[in-house]
Amino acid sequence: MLGGSVFTAIVAASAASAHILLTYPGSRGNNLITNETHPYGMQWEYPCGGITTTKNRTYWPTTGGAVAFQPGWFQGHSTAFLYINLGFGTDGPHDGPMNMSNSMVPPFQMLGPSNSPFSGTVCLPQVPLPKNAKVKAGDLATIQVVELAQHGAALYSCVDIIFAEPGDPKIAEVNESNCFNTQELGFADVYTITVHEPVRDEEPLLSTSGAEETITMWYQSKHKQYSAWRWLGWAPVAIGGLIAFA
Repeated sequence: MLGGSVFTAIVAASAASAHILLTYPGSRGNNLITNETHPYGMQWEYPCGGITTTKNRTYWPTTGGAVAFQPGWFQGHSTAFLYINLGFGTDGPHDGPMNMSNSMVPPFQMLGPSNSPFSGTVCLPQVPLPKNAKVKAGDLATIQVVELAQHGAALYSCVDIIFAEPGDPKIAEVNESNCFNTQELGFADVYTITVHEPVRDEEPLLSTSGAEETITMWYQSKHKQYSAWRWLGWAPVAIGGLIAFA
């Protein structure tokens, strides 16, 4: 687990080419790096921002616990979508989890103060385990934070954990210094509005190209506009007729 002073040193020494900085319960390490191997920055690399599994794990409660991070270390964070996932075990590549798609919280949107870098902090004081997950003290897992940038690319950062019973002194204390939400950040729920139902297997599949859809939408728009103006063109005549017969 990296302390606050170490994080400060990392940020000062790096090129600030990545975006997420995990602050609780810890981090795999410094992936605020741009080099020949990672010319666009390490954090774009799935599943954990270019850093493989660490041996120095952080203790985290078997009932779930806090997750805190700073999301705006680089340009482009006026808004972003955030996901927090959990991977179990060490059967995957580099002794990490095979599957990182176990969601712990519904995705949510972050609203930053501007599109420039900022120092705002996000804290979720009680992140639950994934639905139907069962763990015991000593089990190994990895917490993954995914930040979906406004242009569609994803940033990844992870912390490797070992589960411990709640109240175990090896679990780092959660307090106002390591888990807080700054006022400069806003949040929004993420929900969907269905605009077109999917085609079911028993329904005939009608293939429509993107060009056809664009032309259809353009025609419909023009037709509605023409119909509106045509109605307005008749309006004075209809009004005049009513006055004449009054």
